[in-house]
Amino acid sequence: MSIAPRACVIGWPVEHSRSPVIHRYWLEKYGLDGAYEKEAVKPSDVGEFLGKLAAHGYAGANVTLPHKEAALRVAHTADAAARAIGAANTIWLDEDNVLHASNTDAYGFMKNLDTEAPGWKEGCDVAMVLGAGGAARAILHGLIEAGVRRILLANRTLAKAEDLAREFGPRIEAIAWDTKDAALSACNILVNTTSLGMVGQPPLEITVAALPKTAVVTDIVYVPLETPLLAAARQRGLVAVDGLGMLLHQAVPGFERWFDVRPEVTPELRARMVATLGAG
Repeated sequence: MSIAPRACVIGWPVEHSRSPVIHRYWLEKYGLDGAYEKEAVKPSDVGEFLGKLAAHGYAGANVTLPHKEAALRVAHTADAAARAIGAANTIWLDEDNVLHASNTDAYGFMKNLDTEAPGWKEGCDVAMVLGAGGAARAILHGLIEAGVRRILLANRTLAKAEDLAREFGPRIEAIAWDTKDAALSACNILVNTTSLGMVGQPPLEITVAALPKTAVVTDIVYVPLETPLLAAARQRGLVAVDGLGMLLHQAVPGFERWFDVRPEVTPELRARMVATLGAG
């Protein structure tokens, strides 16, 4: 009799994670005998926890802040996305107890963009990405892989954007934060990867008036679901893509690894997630 697979999300803190809502929904939907838990793991304990994942009864794990870089270091192997982004958010054990790492954030972002703004790649020569943190790294990787020719990277600390531009190569051009509004006139897509505009955070001060009328605006923030940036984009008649889809789609590869079923992101799942957003 085989043991039902179990997976978890690790973080410090971890209570805020909405991953259990997603994975438990899929376990129920597909009638699978498995479980998905939350594990609060201190930063000093990450290596030991992941090194003894099987002993803890888990086939794999999602990794949230602040453990993503540590998870990549602990894993025995890592895919190209995790190596390029420099962090792992999905971990699994194979039959030989080898610990594998992946980063599905870029996949989730691009899948959401392809779903909500089909055809966005047509004529998309220039993108602007706001922010230079871990999320920006994932988005830069995704846009480069998608073939975007030129990416303007604006960050409040210019030096950090310049460091990222050097690391990711000649397609990335770091620009000063206070020049971003004017530079939008050349952009086909605008991506906010910062926490600005999120509930409890300062507002994102940007004017989208200069964007071409065919531009796409997307925000990885999903609390609130309709950020001021997205509201301003819709008011101009631009295509606006919220950040919830990225969260949902990035969960797909991990679930498939752990439970051997490729799940679907459906309107019902999205509605269930939206119902949780007011819970903080």
